[in-house]
Amino acid sequence: MATFDYRAKNSRGDEISGTIDAPSREAVAERLMGRGTIPVAIKEASNKTSGLDIDVASFFQSKRVKIDDLVMFSRQMYSLTRAGIPLTRAISGLLETTNSKVLKTALEEIFNDLNAGTNLATAFSRHEHIFSPLYISLIHVGENSGRLEESFQQIANYLELEQKTRQRIKSATRYPTFVVFAIIAAIVIINIWVIPSFKQLFASFNAGELPLPTQILMATSDFFLNYGLFLLVGIVLGVIGFMRFIKTPDGKFWWDKIKLKIPIFGDIIYRALLARFARTFAMMSRSGVPLINSLNIVSEVVDNAWVASHIQDMRGGVEKGESIKNVAVRSKMFSGLTIQMISVGEETGQLDEMLDEVAIFYEEQVDYDLKKLSDYIEPALIVFIGAIVLVLMLAVYLPMWELTSRVRGG
Repeated sequence: MATFDYRAKNSRGDEISGTIDAPSREAVAERLMGRGTIPVAIKEASNKTSGLDIDVASFFQSKRVKIDDLVMFSRQMYSLTRAGIPLTRAISGLLETTNSKVLKTALEEIFNDLNAGTNLATAFSRHEHIFSPLYISLIHVGENSGRLEESFQQIANYLELEQKTRQRIKSATRYPTFVVFAIIAAIVIINIWVIPSFKQLFASFNAGELPLPTQILMATSDFFLNYGLFLLVGIVLGVIGFMRFIKTPDGKFWWDKIKLKIPIFGDIIYRALLARFARTFAMMSRSGVPLINSLNIVSEVVDNAWVASHIQDMRGGVEKGESIKNVAVRSKMFSGLTIQMISVGEETGQLDEMLDEVAIFYEEQVDYDLKKLSDYIEPALIVFIGAIVLVLMLAVYLPMWELTSRVRGG
């Protein structure tokens, strides 16, 4: 994915500029038009890198802002704008309170842009690595409608919901992740230090031909000892290659589709994505953003290339004059109940309220699945650990039993 510099004009005729990561110039133009701006110039940013194309600094310094900091900033902006404090004073005051260096740097540039006469949405759009298209679009709507404080309130509420969902997912997966890493560490320790000790013990007793489980375990231990370094290097290179691959457009599309097919976790991820889609779409609809632009923004916010492609197909159908219900049915992403709720919302003019209900429906399913996650995973982990213990016991005790039998027989 390349980086492009662009210049465009917004609905007021003001010129804006910035950078966007996208696979092509056409994708940049489509994204800009989806936000209601007209592209003037798009060119690929010069990027001088080494042949390895590795940015060492990026491993140690993140250019992103934590969601906690964004929630706090949005809440503070809501309070300040509701109190009638001018934007320049509000931004200047928040410069002194934010704990994020990245956000502080961005706010300094936004403050300078505001003093130069740039509107707030344009100033924010120059920092797309911090503020999502949803964030910028809602600010744009709030500025044009004179309800900027409501936009910041909606943004803060949305980010808080996202934060809670992420925290629930982390809490639910923390225990299984810890157990898996503990199992891996145990396997490595057993193969490098424990099995070689037993191998020497059996050799000192002239145990002869060892049972099959013991032979397999010792062969595995020998492999770790002789080729462990190569195995580690191979794993590291494989992970680096995989991470680079899924950052490409084709790789990201493939991986985002595969993630939704992972047993147990895939369904949870999919429902969480649909909840985000419905919640974001409802916000855009309630704020008065045109339907086509809303779908375009939602496809960027949903953070899954495979689902985003379906949303783009929905947008294409709406552009041709089809109803939301028809394009939703054709996408095959939603359940029958969800389609019915969307249909009712479209017919009654309460699409935003129905989409909120859809979001609540999927969020409740995600909550239930997360609570039951440990019930699904624990039996599998217990069986896996039991299998490892059984193999170790057979591999260690079978030769000892044979040696004991020989001694008694002798």
